[in-house]
Amino acid sequence: MASRPLRIELPQTLPVFPLDGALLLPGAELPLRIFEPRYLNMLDDVMAGARMIGMVQTAGGEKARPNLARIGCAGRVTRFKDGAEGDYLITLTGVCRFRFAEELALPTPYRQVRADYGPFTDDLKPGRRTGGERSRLARALKTYLNRRDMDVDESALNAAPLDELVAGLAMSLPFSPAEKQALLEAPDKSDRQDVLTALLEIDALTDDDGPPETLQ
Repeated sequence: MASRPLRIELPQTLPVFPLDGALLLPGAELPLRIFEPRYLNMLDDVMAGARMIGMVQTAGGEKARPNLARIGCAGRVTRFKDGAEGDYLITLTGVCRFRFAEELALPTPYRQVRADYGPFTDDLKPGRRTGGERSRLARALKTYLNRRDMDVDESALNAAPLDELVAGLAMSLPFSPAEKQALLEAPDKSDRQDVLTALLEIDALTDDDGPPETLQ
């Protein structure tokens, strides 16, 4: 018998963890090591409450307090372990993207926002993808990996469900924060595959001695 989907209430007040390059997508898992005191404090608070954290990229501003990208992804802490050095080892499972309406002036060492999930309620539906060309993605990925002398188990890639493959590559490949944000903001899974494939193809067109192009 198939398991019932876990009912999760989406908190309007959401603590956020700004971490450039760390992309969380709905339905995917992101392992994290938490060691900064303010985020250890955040984990203590969320574990006593909704167990939800918003992962966001930064968008310029001061290094000590950067601006936040307007769209992030709320994740639920699904694994939690005390580390050996006073740190926490956690896994976040992506639940739903959000647009933050405002940052809240609250007396916590970590930042919190008022989250609007309305534009992304489809993230909560166990929907099926429509279409998607696997062969084009596979060609672009092979070129990308060959340029970096990276080995890959092609049989495992071919066997992976397309949605899981796209999410895994989007989260794990070393794209720039702007490119990660573009992958996050893709309207649906099919669009995200198109963005991922385009990023891989753009990489193949860049000069080996120069920096890779990024989405503007």
